[in-house]
Amino acid sequence: MRSAFRKQLLARGCAIAAAAAIALTAHAQPAGIDPEAQRLLKASTDFLASQKQFSADTRNTLEIVLKSGQKIEFNHTARQSVQRPNKLRAERTGDLVEQLFVYDGKSLTLYNPQPKVFAQVPAPDTLEGMLDFARTKLDIVAPAGDLLYKNAYEILMDGVTEGVVVGKAVIEGVRCDHLAFRAPHVDLQVWIQEGAQPLVRRFVITTRDQPNAPQFAVTITKWNLKPSFDARTFAFAPGPGARQVDFLPR
Repeated sequence: MRSAFRKQLLARGCAIAAAAAIALTAHAQPAGIDPEAQRLLKASTDFLASQKQFSADTRNTLEIVLKSGQKIEFNHTARQSVQRPNKLRAERTGDLVEQLFVYDGKSLTLYNPQPKVFAQVPAPDTLEGMLDFARTKLDIVAPAGDLLYKNAYEILMDGVTEGVVVGKAVIEGVRCDHLAFRAPHVDLQVWIQEGAQPLVRRFVITTRDQPNAPQFAVTITKWNLKPSFDARTFAFAPGPGARQVDFLPR
């Protein structure tokens, strides 16, 4: 019975894969970057860059490849709260991490509530400057950080040699344009909401220069372009028993 069931699943999987292959063949583009894919991505990144404040809830999946070649999946959720030009709060909870990331325009704080430890350092006075500082000096990447830059389009398109509009899709009940881009070592898929608010609803990064091409996927489950923030949103106050430590050298 189990063997028959597995065969049925395999047959269904093959049928789905065949249907997907036919669909992709129908949407096949010549080598190079489709101008429409560029236009849709730039419209999306420009729209988000124009927002003075917003919040986003995300569901994230990270693949780790073992030495045996087996892929192990880890999941977490996050909420990003952004107020331009220099405020960010990100809360992450999941399999590998429970963490609070707070940037108040002057300092960057990382807090792990389980061991009740936090590290804090002075940071540049712009969101983009802080994100660069965190990445290059501390080896820390803010959740969905690349989308937060005002020049997100240039960052995402850096080194891209191929791009295509795959077609239409539905993400979290929202109709989207599905785009796919390729750079020398990385593949990027982006799903962008149709209409006057072309927000990214999902993106998938495939690392091709690692064995078995692990993926990192983010689905934005909720956008709020008119959030209500107060003074506590971007402030960090260590609770009872919290202990300060230093960031590890990169």
